[in-house]
Formats: sequence, structure tokens, C-alpha cells
Amino acid sequence: MRVKARGAAALLTVPALLLAAGCGGGTENRPEGKSSGSPGASGAPGAATPAGTPLERAALVQGDLTGYQISAQAKNPSAPDGQPQADRKACQPLADVMGDKPDPAAGETVNRGIGSQKQVGLAVSASLSSYAEADAKRLVDRLRDAVAACGEGFSATVEKQTGTYTEVRAADYRVGGDESISWTTTAAAEGVSAPVHLVVVRKGSTVVRMMALNVAAAGKKAEVPHEVADKQLEKLAHAAH
Repeated sequence: MRVKARGAAALLTVPALLLAAGCGGGTENRPEGKSSGSPGASGAPGAATPAGTPLERAALVQGDLTGYQISAQAKNPSAPDGQPQADRKACQPLADVMGDKPDPAAGETVNRGIGSQKQVGLAVSASLSSYAEADAKRLVDRLRDAVAACGEGFSATVEKQTGTYTEVRAADYRVGGDESISWTTTAAAEGVSAPVHLVVVRKGSTVVRMMALNVAAAGKKAEVPHEVADKQLEKLAHAAH
């Protein structure tokens, strides 16, 4: 069963995960515009030029990772905007992190879409969000609590589109930063389902959010490549100096 771009949009109701770069997993993809929070993004295929803010300078751009197509267009233009609303209060942090930004306390958020040229169909989103450090710490705490409380799943709605998330499971994922949390879930909507892997890392007052799925094969598990996570954290660390 193959997941088309429109199917992925319906499946996830996750704006940050609907990747222009990842939908085909190759160099033929073209971003269709600039992402929110990335006014310096170039209109050239797959390119993004570092712009003025610290987050924009820290975000991945084309050329940072061999074997990946990186785009400042981090979602499908037909995808809904905003923060999904969960049907269970305990699961709202998990719904929030699927939205345009990790949660409503985020200041600036810069999104990137990453398509693998090594693994067919592997699509990753990576975002950087600025917070007050106390709010960033609270976000990670809330996510830990939500993963523990929502193993049986929940549903989330944004702009009248609803997706369900089942089998929420904490995942062992080694990554840098001050603290992190990782989990997997199966997302489903309109008869399409796929495993999704999520990683959230706090580095000081910045939260890095990464999500991965396979847009070519609905049942195939995906994982955020460590080389992507490590490169993003390395670039964030360098931008901070």
C-alpha cells in the first residue's frame, strides 16, 4: 500500500510533518514556497538561505547533510494550519507537538522538511523553537507524562480534520542536548495508517522537534536518522556561540 502526498496530509493532520522534500524522497521535489518563520528561505529547489534570527541560522539547509534533500517548505500546502486539539486532556501535549509548533508557549518556530535519498520514502521534519527556559523544561516534562498516560491512544482535530494516534510507546533513542524524549505511535485517518517516530530535545531554551515516517510504504516503520539529529544539534550549538 503506498501513501500519496494527499494521503499523508489526511493521515497525520500534522503540518510540520507534511514534507515537500520528503514526499518523493529524491531531488525532483520542489518546495512551493517559504515556510513560516523562514523569511530568508530561497526559492531555488531544495535550498534555504540562513536568515537573520538565531533559529534561522541554526536550522538545517541544503548541503548540510549528504544524501538528504532539505527544504524550507516543511509542509504540504493543502495541510491544515494550527495546533491540533486532543480528545483527552492528558494527551494534549502529544497533540500539540504534532502542530505548527511544539506547544502554544513557543515563540519563534523554524521548520525544515528533510527527504532521504538513501532510504526510499523516508521523510523527516525538523523544527527549532525558542522558549523561556522554564517553559522549555515544562514542555519536556509534560510530554513524558503524556507518553506514560496515553499508551492506548487518542485522537486530535485541526481545522475539522481528525487523526487518531494509537500504540503510543516510549522509544530508546540516544541523542545529545540537555534532555530528550522519544516515542512512536501509529497515526491513522481516512483509512490510511502509518508508524511515526518522534524525538524532542531541549538544549537550553531551544526545543528541537523531529518526526519521521515513510511516505512510500504505509506499514514500514521509520526512525529519525541519528545523523540528522546529531547534525541539527551540532549546528544549533555552533549558532549559539
